[in-house]
Amino acid sequence: MKHEFVVWAPFLKKVELKIVAPEEKIVEMRPADKGYWKVTLDDVQPGTQYYYRLDGSILRPDPASRFQPRGVHGPSQVTDSSSFKWGDRKWKGLPARKMIIYELHVGTFTEEGTFKAAIPRLDELKEIGINTIELMPVAQFPGERNWGYDGVYPYAVQNSYGGPEGLKELVNAAHQKGFSVILDVVYNHLGPEGNYFRDFGPYFDTQHKTPWGDAFNFDDAYSDEVRKFFIENALYWFENFHFDGLRLDAIHGIYGFSAKPFLEELAEVVDSCSKNKKRKYYLMAESDLNDVKVTWPVTLGGHGIDVQWCDDFHHALHTLITGEKIGYYVDFGIVEQFVKTLSEGFVYSWEYSLFRHRRHGSSSKEMPADQFIVFAQNHDQAGNRMLGERLSQLTSLEGLKLAAGVVLSSPYVPLLFMGEEYAENNPFLYFVSHSDLKLIEAIREGRKKEFAGFHQEEELFPDPMAVETFQRSKLDWGKRQRGENKVMLDYYRELINLRSKVPALANLSKKGLEVRGLEKERIVYMRRWHRKSQILCLMNFNDCSKSVKIKLPAGRWGKIFDSADEKWGGPGPELPKKIGAGQRITLKPFNFAVYKK
Repeated sequence: MKHEFVVWAPFLKKVELKIVAPEEKIVEMRPADKGYWKVTLDDVQPGTQYYYRLDGSILRPDPASRFQPRGVHGPSQVTDSSSFKWGDRKWKGLPARKMIIYELHVGTFTEEGTFKAAIPRLDELKEIGINTIELMPVAQFPGERNWGYDGVYPYAVQNSYGGPEGLKELVNAAHQKGFSVILDVVYNHLGPEGNYFRDFGPYFDTQHKTPWGDAFNFDDAYSDEVRKFFIENALYWFENFHFDGLRLDAIHGIYGFSAKPFLEELAEVVDSCSKNKKRKYYLMAESDLNDVKVTWPVTLGGHGIDVQWCDDFHHALHTLITGEKIGYYVDFGIVEQFVKTLSEGFVYSWEYSLFRHRRHGSSSKEMPADQFIVFAQNHDQAGNRMLGERLSQLTSLEGLKLAAGVVLSSPYVPLLFMGEEYAENNPFLYFVSHSDLKLIEAIREGRKKEFAGFHQEEELFPDPMAVETFQRSKLDWGKRQRGENKVMLDYYRELINLRSKVPALANLSKKGLEVRGLEKERIVYMRRWHRKSQILCLMNFNDCSKSVKIKLPAGRWGKIFDSADEKWGGPGPELPKKIGAGQRITLKPFNFAVYKK
């Protein structure tokens, strides 16, 4: 089989291809335009393993390696991208406004921690109404245990998860079952171990650093080829693995001051790919900037990203339910803020942030509702706690039900973190499996310092390197059928069903939306409508009963859902089955209820 090897190394005087399996040989590569080196061989079979030899001495894996069977320091391996038999030819993906997203970490989602093992579990997710899975990063990282954000080969699929063939099997099965699939990708830095990119060329920005490593060179000298490397990476996931969307990790760590920022160029290329393929490929940004320009069209000076995560929604909800005020939670905790995030998206729209010691954000009042992804939990909000506590460890069953009701009745795209649907109480801890002892110690100390503001000094710090830390983070699927865990599973199923069946809930729009709050009473009520469908959601953020008189629009309202019902493990409902304008009502602790007009 003819195979062309290509690598970018603009400053090197000599680059050779060293094949190490099945038979060893060294082949000289020829220089080409813009600093590339190339060679084409006639008889290269899938499974061939190789390095590049740089200036006659240094052996390095391929930066664009498709597979690293022996890990980040071992040889790269040639793969066959055309042999897989796809069964999703008719699949066109789901529109973002229809998605119920489920974020999962492949290594802890099942006991086996592989792509193959995840496939049988999809039916259980589909049964409760989940229709989109989002994989935390799967690009090759050091060792066998990692969140994935320490990846160092952006094109290579993690060997311990099952490699490229295993990933294709998972995406193919998901599409056949009606799931869209999103992949989390990291275009802001590379991990520290196995990162040999500097040996090849100026991949990194000498002026900027992220909290996790050097930023990529997206607008300095030689940046054209660095941009091309990552833009082609995005297309690679769409075309070779059939992903429906990419979640762009921490775009606030992507630096650039050129007339056309990297994100804008990426969005343009992906949009062109969507048009060529006659289907929509999504870009979804994680950003802590509260900047509407992320999703603004390019014609208005924006980046043109389709959707962005809304951390403010999480923080406003989390603080009302848990009462926490440490770290960035110091900026949140009042009903007025939650009313704003339910109504607009961002809480901070150029107000002063005590945590940041400056004003922060822009107004998202005019942003379409389906451009926000909201959540009560995600990998960061659990894993970046020293003890990895999920919300189930921080509040009561009633608090969990309120949080679920808020997310799934909101006018935004909802996201659940794996295990949330049945109130998993195993922690989600930070774990790694590096081989560099100095790096391991630096990670241990850095982790403590980075999150010191969120924890008390007497708390024991779980060792990220310990296998036990990884094992404790795995889901316990057996809990789904027992006690309060089964109650939560049934509760989520009913909420997702309501969201899909009631037009006022299914239609993601701020136009048919009214949110009011009572600060002293800690009560929020939200009215949503679409055509003839109209609903009223009542939320009590107290852990005690509250009797309140709320201003209702004219007409009669009939209750269709109440978290206080005994079937949901509640204390029993106190809200009447029907209510009218001006009526005084009593909400149970952490009560969430839905009325239909």
